Amino acid sequence: MAMKHAVLCQSLLITLTFCGPAIAAPFDAQAVNTASFEGLPTEAPPQKPNEPDARIVRLQILLDRAGASPGVIDGYLGSNLIKAIAGFEALRGLPVDGKLDPEALRGLMDDVPAVQAYAITADDAKDLVDSIPKDYAEQAKMERLGYTSVAEKLGERFHMDIGLLKALNPTAAFAPGETIAVAIPGSAKTGAVKTIEVRRRSGEAFAFAEGGSLLAVYPATIGSEGSPSPTGTHKIQGVSRMPTYTYNPKINFQQGGNRKVLQLAGGPNGPVGTVWIDLTEPTYGIHGTPEPELIDKVGSHGCVRLTNWDVEELAGMVKPGVIVKFVD
Repeated sequence: MAMKHAVLCQSLLITLTFCGPAIAAPFDAQAVNTASFEGLPTEAPPQKPNEPDARIVRLQILLDRAGASPGVIDGYLGSNLIKAIAGFEALRGLPVDGKLDPEALRGLMDDVPAVQAYAITADDAKDLVDSIPKDYAEQAKMERLGYTSVAEKLGERFHMDIGLLKALNPTAAFAPGETIAVAIPGSAKTGAVKTIEVRRRSGEAFAFAEGGSLLAVYPATIGSEGSPSPTGTHKIQGVSRMPTYTYNPKINFQQGGNRKVLQLAGGPNGPVGTVWIDLTEPTYGIHGTPEPELIDKVGSHGCVRLTNWDVEELAGMVKPGVIVKFVD
């Protein structure tokens, strides 16, 4: 994957700080690939910056590669990024404080450019739908709840927010034959998960192997005040990919004015995304989402919600009988 003439972090030192005015710099693939980190703050700025930060983009990509998911790669500092740093520290057996100290940074760095060129293919433009209505009754009329654009499809494939994808490619039409810049996240982790620990207070799911070694950490939406998640210990019953979704207002929740049972087709923009990991607690599961940017930012209806790419990775490492513990 390496770019022939990629310039890595040695040539440009950028200080990661929001305490004073910053010198404007172009936001592009080179800026991301050459970004370094120093003085990483532990809290986000009071107001969201006007554009993504190249340094944070690179950091999110490196964390993704290391198995500490930052959720959607968007270039902004937030709680999911701080949790990912802490998750990486836990994966490496380092003191866990969510701060990017020199030891953690050394373990995180690699020589593969964070952003690289990608040529859009004809297949990338296939199986798109015009739009996804909010109302479940309208969704139930659709044959599939697919992606609505090439940008959305590629954003999910490369774990990117659509806004970041467009910021890196401001003149792109996202059409077949066009070459664009994309994030290069990590390959899906492999291994056998024996226990999943769902930590409600921090909004995370920890996947452990036999013996207690940590395999991966994911940011998660875990229930809400009105629809809390289960408590105690449960087991995985099975995994369904591209699942259809049965909406039953008497069992699930009230969506709009819908009071009848509805069957919704599968797809990445379906209510439970691309994967449903079924739990022994009836009606509850670990699943994907059509809105990855909202992970751990808005509540769920009691289930554990991950990005589609994170739940796909987790699904590849679990089998029926895996323990799922809900803890505070």
